[in-house]
Amino acid sequence: MNKKLSPGRRAYTAGMKALMYASTAAIGALVLLLIGYVLYRGIPNITWKFLTMAPSILNDTIGIWPDILNSIYVVIATIIIVLPLGVCAAVYLSEYASNKRLVSIIEYAAETLSGIPSIIYGLVGMLFFCEFLKMQTTLMAGALTLVIMNLPTVMRTTQESLKTVPQSYREGAFGLGAGKWRVIRTVVLPGCVDGVITGCILSVGRILGESAALLFTAGIAHVVNGFFMGLKSSGATLTVALYIYAKERGEFGVAFAIAAILMLLTLIINLSAEAVARSFKNKRRI
Repeated sequence: MNKKLSPGRRAYTAGMKALMYASTAAIGALVLLLIGYVLYRGIPNITWKFLTMAPSILNDTIGIWPDILNSIYVVIATIIIVLPLGVCAAVYLSEYASNKRLVSIIEYAAETLSGIPSIIYGLVGMLFFCEFLKMQTTLMAGALTLVIMNLPTVMRTTQESLKTVPQSYREGAFGLGAGKWRVIRTVVLPGCVDGVITGCILSVGRILGESAALLFTAGIAHVVNGFFMGLKSSGATLTVALYIYAKERGEFGVAFAIAAILMLLTLIINLSAEAVARSFKNKRRI
C-alpha cells in the first residue's frame, strides 16, 4: 500500500521539482543565448571572399582560407596517427591483457591524461617536439601534441564499445576454429565499429576546438600551402586565428565570424556522431 505523503514532504517534493525545472530552463536559456549571440554577431561578417581569400596587408583584406586549410591538415594528420594507436591499445587492453592490475593502471593514466589542461600539453609539445626533436614550430608538431591529447578519448570509447560485444559471439567463433586475431578482426571489431567512429568524430571536434596547445606548437602564420608542405610549416588554425584577431588585432567582427563557423562545425560534428551511432544500432537490431 502506498503511504500518503505528509504536507511537509509534498512541499519538499514540489520545491525540488520546481528547482530542477528552473535549473533546466536556465541552462537551456544560457546555451541558446550564447549560440544566438555568437551567430548574431558572426554570420553578418561571413562572406564568400572572407572564406576563400588569404589575408593581405597590401590589399587590406582579411580572409581565413589558410586557417581553414591548416585546420583540415591538422585534423587529418592527427586522426591518421591517433586512430590506429587508440584502437590497437583498446584491443590489447580488452582482449589480450591478462594482468588486471596493469590494465587498471593504464586506464587510470588515460583518465588522468584526459583531464590535464591543454596548455600543459602545449608546453610539453613545444619542449619535446619543437625543441628536443628539432621539429620547430610546425603543424606536424601541433598534430603530434593533439595525438597525445586525443589518445585517451579514442582508447576509452573503443574500450567501452568492445565491452558491448556479447561474449557469446567470441565463443561461437572460437568454437568454429577461428584464432584469436581472426575473431577480433572478423567478429569483435565489426561489432564495435560504431564506438570507434563515434570516438573519432568526437576527437575531430576536440581538435577543431583546440587553441592553447597549438599556440605553442603550430604557430600563427596565415600562408596557403599544400598538405605535406603545410605540415612542415608554421600555420594558424581557426581557433588560433580567432585568438589572434580578437586579442592581438582587436578585429572582433572577424573573431565572431570565426566563432560562428566553429560553432556550426561543432554542431555538425556532434549531430554526425549521434547519427552514426544511431545508424549502427539500427543495423544491429536488424
